[in-house]
Amino acid sequence: MALKKQRATAKVLALPRLAYRIGDARFPLFDGRGAMIEGGRWNSAGYPVIYCGLSQSGAMLEVLAQANIGKVPRGHRMIVIKIPATLTIETVVADDLPGWDHHDKISSRHFGDEWIISQRSVALIVPSVIAKHDSNIIINQMHPDFTKIKTAPPESIQWDHRLFDRS
Repeated sequence: MALKKQRATAKVLALPRLAYRIGDARFPLFDGRGAMIEGGRWNSAGYPVIYCGLSQSGAMLEVLAQANIGKVPRGHRMIVIKIPATLTIETVVADDLPGWDHHDKISSRHFGDEWIISQRSVALIVPSVIAKHDSNIIINQMHPDFTKIKTAPPESIQWDHRLFDRS
């Protein structure tokens, strides 16, 4: 499928970046198969990318929004990911991409698919739908520099029970 180039600008960053990924420990945490099967806001099905937060709290918020379970998630672990400063990271400017936050995900997926295929950078910083002034980062598992990204061992998540207390 030929993709039409989007008009949104992507700024290139050149600095080391930490990212945080939280997921079910029954599955590999540093793996884009889930996004490849289901697709996501910034990718269509068929593209293996890894969605992460730029902070631990941002990653936790995204998990809570996705899970929508109203109770402490069990069996989740977190990895800290280090993207070396020598690797290129782009960032999407939300104001330059109309419709990126629409429920149908057409604009954001189109932009993301074009970014994945172009392999312009190993990672893409994108605005968060949940917290408008925050961002997430997507890692392109198909990029040639993907193997240069390192992760810390998985660690337990300490969820604050006040997040789930409904009384």
